[in-house]
Amino acid sequence: MFQPSNLSPSLGFALMLGLGALMFVIAFTVRSMIKNTHDFVIADRRIGFGFGVGSVIAVWTWSMAVMMSSAQSFTWGTSGLLWFVVPNGLAVMAMVPFALKLRRRMPAGYTIVEFIRERFQNKPATTVMLVVMLLGLLAEIFINLFGVVLVMGVVFGINPTVVLILTLATVTVYSYFGGLWTSAITATFNTLLITVPAAIVVLYVLAKVGGPDLVFQKVGEAGPNTLNAFDGAAAAGFGISLALGLLASTMADQTFWQKAWALKPATMGRTFVWAGLWFYPIPIAMGILGLVALAFGVNVSDLGDAGPGGVGPYVVSHLGLPIVLVALYVLIILNACYSTIDGAFSALSSVVAVDILKQSKPDIAPKSLFRYTKASIIVAGVIGGIVVSSGIDYVDLVNTVYFLKAALIIPLGLAIFWKRMTSTAFVSSLVLAIAIGYPVREFVGELQGIITLEAISLVAAVGISLLSNKSFDFDSLRKRGGALSDDKRRAAGYEDATAQADVVDPDPVR
Repeated sequence: MFQPSNLSPSLGFALMLGLGALMFVIAFTVRSMIKNTHDFVIADRRIGFGFGVGSVIAVWTWSMAVMMSSAQSFTWGTSGLLWFVVPNGLAVMAMVPFALKLRRRMPAGYTIVEFIRERFQNKPATTVMLVVMLLGLLAEIFINLFGVVLVMGVVFGINPTVVLILTLATVTVYSYFGGLWTSAITATFNTLLITVPAAIVVLYVLAKVGGPDLVFQKVGEAGPNTLNAFDGAAAAGFGISLALGLLASTMADQTFWQKAWALKPATMGRTFVWAGLWFYPIPIAMGILGLVALAFGVNVSDLGDAGPGGVGPYVVSHLGLPIVLVALYVLIILNACYSTIDGAFSALSSVVAVDILKQSKPDIAPKSLFRYTKASIIVAGVIGGIVVSSGIDYVDLVNTVYFLKAALIIPLGLAIFWKRMTSTAFVSSLVLAIAIGYPVREFVGELQGIITLEAISLVAAVGISLLSNKSFDFDSLRKRGGALSDDKRRAAGYEDATAQADVVDPDPVR
Protein backbone atom coordinates (compact mmCIF):
# COMPACT_ATOMS: atom_id res chain seq x y z
CA MET A 1 0.00 0.00 0.00
CA PHE A 2 2.81 2.42 0.84
CA GLN A 3 5.09 3.16 -2.11
CA PRO A 4 7.57 5.99 -2.69
CA SER A 5 6.03 8.82 -4.69
CA ASN A 6 9.32 10.13 -6.16
CA LEU A 7 8.14 13.72 -6.15
CA SER A 8 10.39 16.29 -7.76
CA PRO A 9 12.49 18.41 -5.38
CA SER A 10 11.58 21.36 -7.60
CA LEU A 11 8.03 21.22 -6.22
CA GLY A 12 9.41 21.35 -2.68
CA PHE A 13 11.53 24.41 -3.46
CA ALA A 14 8.54 26.09 -5.12
CA LEU A 15 6.39 25.55 -2.04
CA MET A 16 9.05 26.89 0.34
CA LEU A 17 9.84 29.95 -1.76
CA GLY A 18 6.23 30.63 -2.73
CA LEU A 19 5.04 30.70 0.87
CA GLY A 20 8.03 32.81 1.85
CA ALA A 21 7.28 35.29 -0.95
CA LEU A 22 3.68 35.67 0.25
CA MET A 23 4.83 36.32 3.82
CA PHE A 24 7.43 38.82 2.59
CA VAL A 25 4.79 40.79 0.65
CA ILE A 26 2.70 41.04 3.83
CA ALA A 27 5.72 42.08 5.90
CA PHE A 28 6.80 44.69 3.36
CA THR A 29 3.26 46.08 3.25
CA VAL A 30 2.97 46.57 7.02
CA ARG A 31 6.48 47.89 7.59
CA SER A 32 5.18 51.47 7.50
CA MET A 33 3.41 50.73 10.80
CA ILE A 34 6.77 50.10 12.51
CA LYS A 35 8.32 53.39 13.52
CA ASN A 36 10.44 52.39 16.53
CA THR A 37 11.42 49.51 18.81
CA HIS A 38 8.22 49.87 20.85
CA ASP A 39 6.13 49.24 17.72
CA PHE A 40 8.43 46.42 16.63
CA VAL A 41 8.17 44.36 19.83
CA ILE A 42 4.70 45.21 21.21
CA ALA A 43 2.69 46.54 18.21
CA ASP A 44 1.72 49.62 20.27
CA ARG A 45 -0.56 47.30 22.32
CA ARG A 46 -3.21 47.50 19.59
CA ILE A 47 -3.67 43.88 18.41
CA GLY A 48 -7.38 43.09 18.31
CA PHE A 49 -9.43 39.93 18.69
CA GLY A 50 -9.15 38.63 15.10
CA PHE A 51 -5.40 38.99 14.67
CA GLY A 52 -4.97 37.98 18.32
CA VAL A 53 -6.72 34.62 17.93
CA GLY A 54 -4.96 33.92 14.64
CA SER A 55 -1.51 34.76 15.97
CA VAL A 56 -1.93 32.70 19.16
CA ILE A 57 -3.13 29.66 17.20
CA ALA A 58 -0.32 30.01 14.69
CA VAL A 59 2.52 30.21 17.22
CA TRP A 60 1.02 27.24 19.09
CA THR A 61 0.44 25.20 15.91
CA TRP A 62 4.10 24.47 15.36
CA SER A 63 5.75 21.41 13.89
CA MET A 64 5.04 19.55 17.13
CA ALA A 65 1.28 19.98 16.76
CA VAL A 66 1.16 18.73 13.19
CA MET A 67 3.83 16.00 13.36
CA MET A 68 4.13 14.96 17.00
CA SER A 69 0.40 14.23 17.13
CA SER A 70 0.92 11.72 14.29
CA ALA A 71 3.99 10.31 16.03
CA GLN A 72 2.24 9.75 19.36
CA SER A 73 -0.86 8.15 17.84
CA PHE A 74 1.40 5.90 15.75
CA THR A 75 3.40 4.91 18.86
CA TRP A 76 0.61 4.59 21.44
CA GLY A 77 -2.66 4.34 19.51
CA THR A 78 -5.71 6.38 20.51
CA SER A 79 -4.35 6.98 24.02
CA GLY A 80 -1.32 8.72 22.51
CA LEU A 81 -3.60 10.99 20.50
CA LEU A 82 -5.77 11.77 23.55
CA TRP A 83 -2.83 12.61 25.81
CA PHE A 84 -1.27 14.77 23.14
CA VAL A 85 -4.34 16.69 22.00
CA VAL A 86 -6.31 17.48 25.16
CA PRO A 87 -3.54 19.24 27.16
CA ASN A 88 -2.52 21.32 24.14
CA GLY A 89 -5.74 23.33 23.92
CA LEU A 90 -6.12 23.52 27.69
CA ALA A 91 -2.61 24.95 28.00
CA VAL A 92 -3.58 27.93 25.82
CA MET A 93 -6.81 28.54 27.74
CA ALA A 94 -4.92 28.23 31.04
CA MET A 95 -3.11 31.45 30.13
CA VAL A 96 -6.28 33.46 30.85
CA PRO A 97 -5.99 33.88 34.66
CA PHE A 98 -2.23 34.45 34.51
CA ALA A 99 -2.41 36.93 31.62
CA LEU A 100 -5.31 38.90 33.07
CA LYS A 101 -3.74 39.09 36.52
CA LEU A 102 -0.31 40.17 35.34
CA ARG A 103 -1.61 42.62 32.72
CA ARG A 104 -3.70 44.33 35.42
CA ARG A 105 -0.77 44.44 37.82
CA MET A 106 1.85 45.47 35.24
CA PRO A 107 -0.02 47.14 32.34
CA ALA A 108 3.08 48.71 30.77
CA GLY A 109 5.11 45.48 30.68
CA TYR A 110 6.87 43.90 27.72
CA THR A 111 8.46 40.61 28.82
CA ILE A 112 8.12 38.00 31.55
CA VAL A 113 11.82 38.49 32.37
CA GLU A 114 11.07 42.16 33.00
CA PHE A 115 8.35 41.13 35.44
CA ILE A 116 10.74 38.86 37.36
CA ARG A 117 13.31 41.66 37.51
CA GLU A 118 10.80 44.16 38.90
CA ARG A 119 9.10 41.59 41.11
CA PHE A 120 12.22 40.38 42.94
CA GLN A 121 14.84 43.10 42.35
CA ASN A 122 17.36 40.25 42.42
CA LYS A 123 20.04 39.65 39.80
CA PRO A 124 20.32 35.82 40.15
CA ALA A 125 16.54 35.41 39.78
CA THR A 126 16.49 37.72 36.75
CA THR A 127 19.51 36.01 35.19
CA VAL A 128 18.00 32.54 35.63
CA MET A 129 14.74 33.65 34.04
CA LEU A 130 16.56 35.37 31.18
CA VAL A 131 18.62 32.27 30.42
CA VAL A 132 15.57 30.00 30.63
CA MET A 133 13.58 32.29 28.34
CA LEU A 134 16.33 32.60 25.73
CA LEU A 135 16.94 28.85 25.69
CA GLY A 136 13.20 28.19 25.43
CA LEU A 137 12.80 30.54 22.46
CA LEU A 138 15.86 29.09 20.74
CA ALA A 139 14.46 25.60 21.32
CA GLU A 140 11.24 26.64 19.55
CA ILE A 141 13.31 27.79 16.59
CA PHE A 142 15.34 24.53 16.62
CA ILE A 143 12.26 22.31 16.77
CA ASN A 144 10.49 24.06 13.91
CA LEU A 145 13.56 24.24 11.71
CA PHE A 146 13.89 20.52 12.30
CA GLY A 147 10.25 20.12 11.30
CA VAL A 148 10.85 21.77 7.92
CA VAL A 149 14.00 19.70 7.35
CA LEU A 150 12.13 16.51 8.25
CA VAL A 151 9.12 17.00 5.97
CA MET A 152 11.16 18.19 2.98
CA GLY A 153 13.54 15.26 3.40
CA VAL A 154 10.83 12.59 3.71
CA VAL A 155 8.57 13.92 0.94
CA PHE A 156 11.04 15.37 -1.57
CA GLY A 157 14.43 14.02 -0.52
CA ILE A 158 15.95 17.51 -0.37
CA ASN A 159 19.32 17.90 1.34
CA PRO A 160 18.89 19.06 4.98
CA THR A 161 21.54 21.78 4.72
CA VAL A 162 19.84 23.31 1.68
CA VAL A 163 16.47 23.27 3.46
CA LEU A 164 17.99 24.89 6.55
CA ILE A 165 19.62 27.71 4.62
CA LEU A 166 16.53 28.39 2.55
CA THR A 167 14.15 28.32 5.53
CA LEU A 168 16.32 30.57 7.67
CA ALA A 169 16.81 33.05 4.86
CA THR A 170 13.09 33.14 4.10
CA VAL A 171 11.70 33.51 7.62
CA THR A 172 14.49 35.77 8.85
CA VAL A 173 13.99 38.25 6.03
CA TYR A 174 10.25 38.76 6.47
CA SER A 175 10.49 38.66 10.30
CA TYR A 176 13.21 41.33 10.17
CA PHE A 177 10.92 43.89 8.55
CA GLY A 178 7.89 44.01 10.77
CA GLY A 179 8.36 42.43 14.19
CA LEU A 180 5.16 41.65 16.09
CA TRP A 181 2.84 43.30 13.56
CA THR A 182 4.23 41.08 10.80
CA SER A 183 4.05 38.04 13.09
CA ALA A 184 0.39 38.71 13.99
CA ILE A 185 -0.78 39.32 10.43
CA THR A 186 1.17 36.53 8.74
CA ALA A 187 0.19 34.17 11.56
CA THR A 188 -3.49 34.83 10.92
CA PHE A 189 -3.03 33.93 7.26
CA ASN A 190 -1.09 30.84 8.31
CA THR A 191 -3.90 29.75 10.62
CA LEU A 192 -6.36 29.80 7.72
CA LEU A 193 -3.85 27.89 5.57
CA ILE A 194 -3.52 25.15 8.21
CA THR A 195 -7.03 24.35 9.46
CA VAL A 196 -9.04 23.71 6.28
CA PRO A 197 -6.26 21.98 4.28
CA ALA A 198 -5.60 19.63 7.22
CA ALA A 199 -9.19 18.38 7.12
CA ILE A 200 -9.13 17.98 3.32
CA VAL A 201 -5.91 15.95 3.30
CA VAL A 202 -7.00 13.62 6.09
CA LEU A 203 -10.40 12.96 4.49
CA TYR A 204 -8.69 11.95 1.25
CA VAL A 205 -6.27 9.69 3.15
CA LEU A 206 -9.14 7.93 4.91
CA ALA A 207 -10.97 7.46 1.61
CA LYS A 208 -7.80 6.08 0.01
CA VAL A 209 -7.29 3.37 2.67
CA GLY A 210 -10.91 2.22 2.88
CA GLY A 211 -12.61 4.56 5.33
CA PRO A 212 -12.44 5.27 9.08
CA ASP A 213 -14.24 2.05 10.10
CA LEU A 214 -11.55 -0.10 8.52
CA VAL A 215 -8.78 2.06 9.99
CA PHE A 216 -10.07 1.73 13.55
CA GLN A 217 -10.72 -1.98 13.09
CA LYS A 218 -7.10 -2.51 12.06
CA VAL A 219 -5.82 -0.22 14.83
CA GLY A 220 -7.59 -2.50 17.32
CA GLU A 221 -5.92 -5.52 15.75
CA ALA A 222 -2.47 -3.89 15.94
CA GLY A 223 -2.14 -4.30 19.72
CA PRO A 224 -4.00 -5.08 22.95
CA ASN A 225 -4.49 -1.46 24.05
CA THR A 226 -4.27 0.54 20.83
CA LEU A 227 -7.99 1.43 20.96
CA ASN A 228 -8.02 2.12 24.69
CA ALA A 229 -7.95 5.91 24.81
CA PHE A 230 -7.31 5.84 28.56
CA ASP A 231 -4.43 3.36 28.55
CA GLY A 232 -2.13 4.32 31.42
CA ALA A 233 1.04 3.44 29.51
CA ALA A 234 0.79 6.55 27.36
CA ALA A 235 0.15 8.72 30.42
CA ALA A 236 3.22 7.34 32.17
CA GLY A 237 5.35 7.28 29.04
CA PHE A 238 4.84 10.89 27.98
CA GLY A 239 1.32 12.19 28.70
CA ILE A 240 1.58 13.64 32.21
CA SER A 241 5.03 15.06 31.61
CA LEU A 242 3.94 16.61 28.32
CA ALA A 243 0.75 18.04 29.84
CA LEU A 244 2.68 19.88 32.56
CA GLY A 245 5.34 20.93 30.09
CA LEU A 246 2.69 22.36 27.78
CA LEU A 247 1.24 24.41 30.62
CA ALA A 248 4.70 25.79 31.32
CA SER A 249 5.25 26.42 27.62
CA THR A 250 2.41 28.91 27.51
CA MET A 251 2.66 30.65 30.88
CA ALA A 252 6.47 30.72 30.78
CA ASP A 253 6.90 31.47 27.09
CA GLN A 254 7.58 35.00 25.90
CA THR A 255 5.71 34.39 22.64
CA PHE A 256 2.51 34.24 24.71
CA TRP A 257 3.39 37.03 27.13
CA GLN A 258 4.27 39.26 24.21
CA LYS A 259 0.74 38.69 22.90
CA ALA A 260 -0.76 39.26 26.37
CA TRP A 261 0.84 42.70 26.66
CA ALA A 262 0.14 43.58 23.02
CA LEU A 263 -3.55 42.61 22.91
CA LYS A 264 -6.30 45.13 23.51
CA PRO A 265 -7.36 44.58 27.17
CA ALA A 266 -11.07 44.14 26.49
CA THR A 267 -10.50 41.11 24.24
CA MET A 268 -7.59 39.37 25.96
CA GLY A 269 -9.53 36.75 27.92
CA ARG A 270 -11.66 35.48 25.09
CA THR A 271 -8.73 35.63 22.66
CA PHE A 272 -6.90 32.87 24.55
CA VAL A 273 -10.09 30.83 25.04
CA TRP A 274 -11.03 30.93 21.36
CA ALA A 275 -7.45 30.18 20.32
CA GLY A 276 -7.36 27.10 22.55
CA LEU A 277 -10.70 25.81 21.22
CA TRP A 278 -9.91 26.51 17.57
CA PHE A 279 -6.59 24.72 17.91
CA TYR A 280 -8.12 21.30 18.68
CA PRO A 281 -9.17 20.19 15.17
CA ILE A 282 -5.62 20.58 13.84
CA PRO A 283 -3.75 17.95 15.93
CA ILE A 284 -6.80 15.65 15.86
CA ALA A 285 -6.75 15.61 12.06
CA MET A 286 -2.99 15.19 11.89
CA GLY A 287 -3.04 12.48 14.56
CA ILE A 288 -5.30 10.32 12.39
CA LEU A 289 -2.39 9.94 9.96
CA GLY A 290 -0.47 8.14 12.71
CA LEU A 291 -3.42 5.79 13.27
CA VAL A 292 -3.47 5.01 9.54
CA ALA A 293 0.21 4.09 9.68
CA LEU A 294 -0.36 1.93 12.76
CA ALA A 295 -3.36 0.22 11.16
CA PHE A 296 -1.62 -0.73 7.95
CA GLY A 297 1.68 -1.99 9.32
CA VAL A 298 4.17 0.83 8.90
CA ASN A 299 7.31 0.07 10.93
CA VAL A 300 9.67 2.55 12.54
CA SER A 301 12.41 1.14 10.30
CA ASP A 302 10.39 2.30 7.27
CA LEU A 303 10.70 5.89 8.47
CA GLY A 304 14.50 5.94 8.35
CA ASP A 305 16.36 8.65 10.24
CA ALA A 306 13.15 10.66 10.67
CA GLY A 307 11.84 8.17 13.28
CA PRO A 308 8.21 8.37 14.50
CA GLY A 309 8.20 12.13 13.92
CA GLY A 310 8.21 11.50 10.17
CA VAL A 311 5.20 9.19 10.09
CA GLY A 312 2.74 11.85 8.90
CA PRO A 313 4.83 12.96 5.90
CA TYR A 314 5.55 9.28 5.14
CA VAL A 315 1.87 8.33 4.98
CA VAL A 316 0.86 11.29 2.82
CA SER A 317 3.76 10.93 0.39
CA HIS A 318 3.61 7.10 0.07
CA LEU A 319 -0.13 6.49 -0.41
CA GLY A 320 -0.31 7.54 -4.04
CA LEU A 321 -2.37 10.65 -3.34
CA PRO A 322 -2.70 13.31 -6.05
CA ILE A 323 0.30 15.64 -6.09
CA VAL A 324 -1.90 18.60 -5.19
CA LEU A 325 -2.84 16.93 -1.87
CA VAL A 326 0.76 16.10 -1.04
CA ALA A 327 1.66 19.72 -1.77
CA LEU A 328 -1.22 20.86 0.43
CA TYR A 329 0.06 18.74 3.32
CA VAL A 330 3.58 20.10 2.93
CA LEU A 331 2.15 23.63 3.00
CA ILE A 332 0.43 22.78 6.31
CA ILE A 333 3.81 21.82 7.83
CA LEU A 334 5.57 24.83 6.32
CA ASN A 335 2.87 27.20 7.56
CA ALA A 336 3.07 25.76 11.06
CA CYS A 337 6.85 25.95 11.18
CA TYR A 338 7.22 29.36 9.53
CA SER A 339 4.65 31.02 11.79
CA THR A 340 6.17 29.61 14.97
CA ILE A 341 9.74 30.49 13.99
CA ASP A 342 8.48 33.98 13.11
CA GLY A 343 6.72 34.26 16.49
CA ALA A 344 9.82 33.05 18.35
CA PHE A 345 11.97 35.59 16.47
CA SER A 346 9.56 38.37 17.47
CA ALA A 347 9.48 37.27 21.12
CA LEU A 348 13.26 36.93 21.20
CA SER A 349 13.65 40.46 19.86
CA SER A 350 11.50 41.80 22.72
CA VAL A 351 13.68 40.05 25.30
CA VAL A 352 16.85 41.34 23.65
CA ALA A 353 15.53 44.92 23.52
CA VAL A 354 14.05 45.14 27.02
CA ASP A 355 16.15 42.74 29.08
CA ILE A 356 19.58 42.88 27.45
CA LEU A 357 20.14 46.08 25.46
CA LYS A 358 18.19 48.50 27.67
CA GLN A 359 19.58 46.94 30.84
CA SER A 360 23.20 46.98 29.70
CA LYS A 361 22.96 50.49 28.22
CA PRO A 362 19.89 52.43 29.45
CA ASP A 363 20.76 55.53 27.40
CA ILE A 364 21.22 53.68 24.10
CA ALA A 365 20.14 55.77 21.11
CA PRO A 366 16.70 54.82 19.72
CA LYS A 367 18.08 54.06 16.25
CA SER A 368 20.83 51.85 17.67
CA LEU A 369 18.33 50.02 19.87
CA PHE A 370 16.07 49.40 16.89
CA ARG A 371 18.97 48.20 14.71
CA TYR A 372 20.42 45.80 17.31
CA THR A 373 16.98 44.48 18.21
CA LYS A 374 16.33 43.51 14.59
CA ALA A 375 19.85 42.08 14.25
CA SER A 376 19.12 39.62 17.10
CA ILE A 377 16.74 37.81 14.73
CA ILE A 378 19.61 37.06 12.36
CA VAL A 379 21.84 35.81 15.20
CA ALA A 380 19.11 33.51 16.51
CA GLY A 381 18.59 32.08 13.04
CA VAL A 382 22.26 31.24 12.65
CA ILE A 383 22.35 29.52 16.05
CA GLY A 384 19.23 27.55 15.15
CA GLY A 385 20.77 26.36 11.90
CA ILE A 386 23.91 25.15 13.65
CA VAL A 387 22.00 23.17 16.29
CA VAL A 388 19.60 21.52 13.83
CA SER A 389 22.45 20.51 11.51
CA SER A 390 24.01 18.59 14.43
CA GLY A 391 21.46 15.78 13.91
CA ILE A 392 19.74 15.91 17.32
CA ASP A 393 16.69 13.61 17.67
CA TYR A 394 13.43 15.52 17.10
CA VAL A 395 11.09 13.63 19.46
CA ASP A 396 13.66 13.49 22.27
CA LEU A 397 14.30 17.22 21.90
CA VAL A 398 10.60 18.05 22.19
CA ASN A 399 10.04 15.83 25.24
CA THR A 400 13.17 17.10 27.02
CA VAL A 401 12.33 20.77 26.43
CA TYR A 402 8.82 20.33 27.82
CA PHE A 403 10.07 18.38 30.83
CA LEU A 404 12.52 21.13 31.78
CA LYS A 405 9.96 23.88 31.21
CA ALA A 406 7.61 22.16 33.65
CA ALA A 407 9.91 23.29 36.47
CA LEU A 408 8.68 26.87 35.89
CA ILE A 409 4.99 26.26 36.53
CA ILE A 410 4.94 26.56 40.33
CA PRO A 411 7.55 29.28 40.97
CA LEU A 412 6.27 31.54 38.19
CA GLY A 413 2.63 31.05 39.16
CA LEU A 414 3.42 31.89 42.78
CA ALA A 415 5.44 34.94 41.71
CA ILE A 416 2.36 36.28 39.89
CA PHE A 417 -0.28 35.49 42.52
CA TRP A 418 1.48 35.24 45.91
CA LYS A 419 3.05 38.29 47.55
CA ARG A 420 5.13 36.11 49.93
CA MET A 421 7.12 34.43 47.12
CA THR A 422 10.82 35.37 47.40
CA SER A 423 13.69 35.49 44.94
CA THR A 424 15.64 32.84 46.87
CA ALA A 425 12.66 30.51 46.70
CA PHE A 426 12.23 31.21 42.97
CA VAL A 427 15.81 30.32 42.07
CA SER A 428 16.10 27.41 44.50
CA SER A 429 12.89 25.75 43.35
CA LEU A 430 14.00 25.87 39.70
CA VAL A 431 17.53 24.64 40.29
CA LEU A 432 16.65 21.89 42.76
CA ALA A 433 13.69 20.62 40.73
CA ILE A 434 15.76 20.22 37.57
CA ALA A 435 18.90 18.96 39.34
CA ILE A 436 16.97 16.15 41.04
CA GLY A 437 13.99 15.59 38.73
CA TYR A 438 15.93 15.24 35.48
CA PRO A 439 18.21 12.39 36.67
CA VAL A 440 15.13 10.59 38.03
CA ARG A 441 13.53 10.94 34.60
CA GLU A 442 16.62 9.58 32.86
CA PHE A 443 17.32 6.63 35.18
CA VAL A 444 13.89 5.74 36.62
CA GLY A 445 11.13 6.91 34.29
CA GLU A 446 9.23 9.83 32.76
CA LEU A 447 6.33 9.75 35.21
CA GLN A 448 8.52 9.41 38.30
CA GLY A 449 10.73 12.21 37.01
CA ILE A 450 7.89 14.70 36.53
CA ILE A 451 6.37 13.86 39.91
CA THR A 452 9.74 14.40 41.57
CA LEU A 453 10.32 17.66 39.69
CA GLU A 454 6.97 19.21 40.63
CA ALA A 455 7.08 17.98 44.25
CA ILE A 456 10.51 19.49 44.85
CA SER A 457 9.51 22.68 43.05
CA LEU A 458 6.44 23.10 45.28
CA VAL A 459 8.18 22.27 48.56
CA ALA A 460 11.17 24.52 47.83
CA ALA A 461 9.10 27.45 46.57
CA VAL A 462 6.60 27.48 49.44
CA GLY A 463 8.92 26.33 52.21
CA ILE A 464 11.72 28.80 51.54
CA SER A 465 9.26 31.67 51.04
CA LEU A 466 7.55 31.00 54.38
CA LEU A 467 10.92 31.24 56.14
CA SER A 468 11.03 34.90 55.15
CA ASN A 469 8.78 37.68 56.41
CA LYS A 470 9.03 39.63 53.15
CA SER A 471 5.88 40.70 51.33
CA PHE A 472 5.79 42.28 47.87
CA ASP A 473 3.62 45.29 47.00
CA PHE A 474 2.14 44.51 43.58
CA ASP A 475 0.84 48.07 43.27
CA SER A 476 4.43 49.17 42.64
CA LEU A 477 4.32 47.40 39.26
CA ARG A 478 1.30 49.43 38.15
CA LYS A 479 3.16 52.71 38.66
CA ARG A 480 5.97 51.79 36.27
CA GLY A 481 6.32 53.44 32.90
CA GLY A 482 7.20 51.50 29.76
CA ALA A 483 10.77 50.30 29.32
CA LEU A 484 10.87 51.37 25.66
CA SER A 485 8.59 54.42 25.60
CA ASP A 486 6.59 56.70 27.83
CA ASP A 487 3.80 54.26 28.62
CA LYS A 488 2.31 56.08 31.60
CA ARG A 489 -0.57 57.29 29.44
CA ARG A 490 -1.10 53.82 28.02
CA ALA A 491 -1.03 52.28 31.50
CA ALA A 492 -3.73 54.68 32.65
CA GLY A 493 -5.64 54.02 29.46
CA TYR A 494 -5.60 50.31 30.24
CA GLU A 495 -7.40 50.87 33.53
CA ASP A 496 -10.01 52.99 31.76
CA ALA A 497 -10.42 50.39 29.02
CA THR A 498 -10.78 47.64 31.58
CA ALA A 499 -13.51 49.52 33.43
CA GLN A 500 -15.38 50.16 30.18
CA ALA A 501 -14.96 46.53 29.08
CA ASP A 502 -16.56 45.30 32.30
CA VAL A 503 -19.65 47.28 31.37
CA VAL A 504 -19.94 46.89 27.60
CA ASP A 505 -18.26 43.53 27.08
CA PRO A 506 -19.88 40.85 29.28
CA ASP A 507 -17.12 38.33 28.66
CA PRO A 508 -17.67 35.44 31.14
CA VAL A 509 -13.96 34.65 31.11
CA ARG A 510 -13.14 38.11 32.39
